[in-house]
Amino acid sequence: MFELLGIPPQALFGQLLLGLINGSFYAILSLGLAVIFGLLNIINFAHGAQYMMGAFLAWMLLHYLGIGYWWALILVPVIVGAFGVVIERLMLSRLYKLDHLYGLLLTFGIALIIQGLFRNAYGISGMPYSIPSQLAGGQNLGFMFLPNYRAWVVVFSLVVCLGTWFMIEKTRLGAYLRAATENPTLVGAFGINVPRMITLTYGFGVALAALAGVLAAPVYSVNPNMGADLIIVVFAVVVIGGMGSILGAIITGFGLGLVEGLTRVFYPEASSVVIFVIMAIVLLVKPAGLFGRA
Repeated sequence: MFELLGIPPQALFGQLLLGLINGSFYAILSLGLAVIFGLLNIINFAHGAQYMMGAFLAWMLLHYLGIGYWWALILVPVIVGAFGVVIERLMLSRLYKLDHLYGLLLTFGIALIIQGLFRNAYGISGMPYSIPSQLAGGQNLGFMFLPNYRAWVVVFSLVVCLGTWFMIEKTRLGAYLRAATENPTLVGAFGINVPRMITLTYGFGVALAALAGVLAAPVYSVNPNMGADLIIVVFAVVVIGGMGSILGAIITGFGLGLVEGLTRVFYPEASSVVIFVIMAIVLLVKPAGLFGRA
């Protein structure tokens, strides 16, 4: 059928795979943003810079300390998440009673500082990060060649996203988190340390961004601008899914990645703007987003 349209099946499935890879990063990053906004009401514009920090830290662990990819998957989210905890305690905790705009401006400034520091230290040229040997090569499926690492990214991202959704929506801890955003005084009366819970929630959202950075390092070149190039698209994904909607971030992230891949096949000129066109349509029809609440 696709050959009748003049499209080789290999090209179609190759672009769908690329869209699924991009969708994996959209999903994890928008999930981190949704967690932070949904539970803390902070628009974390530093999310792209924290994603970039994750990729850079994985690169530095490998080149300076010889610590490989698998350990980086564990260490990098913990380290960058701890950095997020410090940011929340020293700066963001002072803004919760103010308008959302103050948090947006502060995190935007933090993002510029982080990007400037890395740009000054490493320049703007990309640095390669090798695929771990266990995930090198690929599988010939007949209709396309599937690289092992890209398949790993998609599966691992899906597991992380669904695990996060389950933790927040289906566990007692998630119930405490959601209750703390609605009525922190009442939750605190039950002996729960609400400020600590809020701090750890922000750290967890930042850790998700760093984890996406580690996953992205072997796929894209590691450079200081990689977060800035991606964060605008991720914000569009969050808006389409619904600000603060965990499930919306996951479904919309993967779905829009596939839509972007299909657009590259049928109308390549629109591939860079199709997500923003969809965002405009969704905002006209349902301003709260597909899965958001008014």
